[in-house]
Amino acid sequence: MKIEKAKIRDATQMQRLINHFASQGEMLARPLSEIYENIRDYFVVRQDGQVVACVAIHIMWSDLAEIKSLAVTEDSQSQGIGDQLVRACLGEAKQIGIPTVFCLTYKPAFFERVGFSRVDKMELPQKVWTECYHCPKFPSCDAVALIYHPEV
Repeated sequence: MKIEKAKIRDATQMQRLINHFASQGEMLARPLSEIYENIRDYFVVRQDGQVVACVAIHIMWSDLAEIKSLAVTEDSQSQGIGDQLVRACLGEAKQIGIPTVFCLTYKPAFFERVGFSRVDKMELPQKVWTECYHCPKFPSCDAVALIYHPEV
């Protein structure tokens, strides 16, 4: 499967995919307007013209980026697509010189397999919590924080 930067035409499919898992409490829902605004952050995998997986890497500051909205259709899981998408994000972080990448997830074991390490959420700068107000679980967040340090 080929990993590519997302295109505007992918946005509605990406939103459906992300919000499918959000409705199951596995990630934060994303409004379509936010996906359009941040389309350059996203990588996708398409199969037969349909988005079957997506992920975003969002730059927070000069030294920090977040991996978010990692979603792979049930039919495409367990094929290494999620790993490849995360590695694409980490490669981009390294390429542009971001020394720390973090994620907030309900699937920490997946990210640990890719090389992330758990950290206490309180160790992350306050700016990482800007989206938390939109989460239905706020302020009782049970997501796990993990970080990765690409060699820049």
